Amino acid sequence: MSHYETRQVGTSTVVQPTGRLNMVAAPRLREQLRDLVENGSHRLVVDLSTTDFIDSSGLGALVSGLKAARQAGGDLRIAAPTAQVQSVLALTRLDRVLTTHDSADVAFDGD
Repeated sequence: MSHYETRQVGTSTVVQPTGRLNMVAAPRLREQLRDLVENGSHRLVVDLSTTDFIDSSGLGALVSGLKAARQAGGDLRIAAPTAQVQSVLALTRLDRVLTTHDSADVAFDGD
């Protein structure tokens, strides 16, 4: 199974899915976020700057990752969502649950 690009930014692990985050791609993201948390990465940032589409499956993967991170004493934050992604987050009101930031570099600033 392929994984999305990951990198470290300070004490955070950044995951960057590219393209469509839909029912085909979302299970990979869900699994990768779970694996990261299980392996000790509790401060996760999902960089959505190269994600041009998200559906309910993609949102489910993000919420699943958020739940796993918080249960481990951490958090999951969103960075640089595209216009389509930001619109879906707002329409579903998940923008109130999934904290968004301008970039992955600043997602955990101040924490």
